[in-house]
Amino acid sequence: MAGKKAMITGITGQDGSYLAEFLLAKGYEVHGIIRRASSFNTERIDHIYQDPHLQGTNLFLHYGDLCDANVISKLLDEVEPDEVYNLGAQSHVRVSFDMPIYTAETVAMGGLKLLEAVRDFQRKSGKQVRYYQASSSEMYGKVIETPQTEVTPFYPRSPYACAKVMAHWATVNYRESYDMHASCGILFNHESPRRGETFVTRKITRAVGRIKLGLQSKLFLGNLDSKRDWGFAGDYVRMMWMMLQQQQPDDYVIATGQTWSVRQFAEMAFAKADLDFQEFVEFDPRYLRPAEVELLLGDPSKAKDTLGWEPTTSFDELVTMMVEHDLELASREKTLKDAGHAMPEFTGHDQ
Repeated sequence: MAGKKAMITGITGQDGSYLAEFLLAKGYEVHGIIRRASSFNTERIDHIYQDPHLQGTNLFLHYGDLCDANVISKLLDEVEPDEVYNLGAQSHVRVSFDMPIYTAETVAMGGLKLLEAVRDFQRKSGKQVRYYQASSSEMYGKVIETPQTEVTPFYPRSPYACAKVMAHWATVNYRESYDMHASCGILFNHESPRRGETFVTRKITRAVGRIKLGLQSKLFLGNLDSKRDWGFAGDYVRMMWMMLQQQQPDDYVIATGQTWSVRQFAEMAFAKADLDFQEFVEFDPRYLRPAEVELLLGDPSKAKDTLGWEPTTSFDELVTMMVEHDLELASREKTLKDAGHAMPEFTGHDQ
């Protein structure tokens, strides 16, 4: 793969950081688009950052935003990528109810602007670009059939899911209308120690570490009975790349084929620290969504049969990985606190 160039939107997110690692290991030159902020927001990729002044650098960061079609188009002309991975989004489902217009601008219109920029770049350059769209299991929403496959009808239940549906079908439409090599990965929930701390799995494991070390007393959660198909993000980015190596573009469900409730995740996470979650977890209705998604369970048969993809990390291994990471993080917090440094209270709001 040496000599190939990839562009990643959302490179500073969980998936973007794992994908960047994966592509760099394969010899790619990786270009990531990051939003300008007054504080650093690159902690997930700091360990792979390379000084652009040094010879041999193959990771480059560019300021940009999916809402700014002009900048996206200029970056495509400048980078001339072989592959584009659209992972950027306002990706928090609960927050999308509070920020529906911004969510639609980044997720739906952002995806459309990127597709149009890629199409225009191909027209001008004569070079084919292989495009990956990060679709979401949230698009299924209200359960119509279980498990969900590539042909299960969508019934979105949040502004985020509605926006993802548009971006998904726009990708399919551009593939069929303009003969673009554009594929969609319908990823079910995928977690890791790099998951944002306001997402429910990371909110739980952060609380486990802090409660174990006396830094926190309670964990407040919303719907404990909702069920999700949880896998490891590091396994899933490998599948993104595999899709773009196929001769023909297509859409694939990426999932484990197993489902677990939030309650089960919490029980297991607390147990790994020898804690009883019932002593520390309380219900807070503020964390309920206006429209709930009760059950998501994916059928990854197509990905397994066509591409030979299999998840390599079990649910138990995933929970263990996250708890161990956050116990270590809490230990560092406690050391700082004991040394007299004021530490902010972690609430894990916006679950």
